[in-house]
Amino acid sequence: MDKKTEIVILTHGGWGSKLVESLKMVFGEITCVHEIPLLPQYTFAEYYQMVEEYLAELSNESVVLTDIFGGTTSNVAAKIGHASGMRVISGLSAPLLLEACSQLQYQGVLDADKLLEVGRGAAKDVVKEILSNMGR
Repeated sequence: MDKKTEIVILTHGGWGSKLVESLKMVFGEITCVHEIPLLPQYTFAEYYQMVEEYLAELSNESVVLTDIFGGTTSNVAAKIGHASGMRVISGLSAPLLLEACSQLQYQGVLDADKLLEVGRGAAKDVVKEILSNMGR
């Protein structure tokens, strides 16, 4: 049996589920995202085991998106990603998750390099962008 490809989000306190709910207003139904929240009562070892067990059931074409580089979520994902070859990207944001959902739900594959490009370009100086697009 082929393993499923998913977007797995790892966030402190579970705010990723709120992000997914918000994106449904823009994207519609989102069926390819699974969050594993890091809650205060979990030790590193407990959280690692939860994430490792879930990711073991997925295709290595899946991508893990984490919230804070250097935090427990990205450290756990990095250790598992290094061992499995699964791509891990830190800096979870609405534009990044929207791009990942769009790729997976409409194209059936995830392009982690394209996700990195979107993530790098996600932060904008809004007024400056608008003025430059108006030719000012």
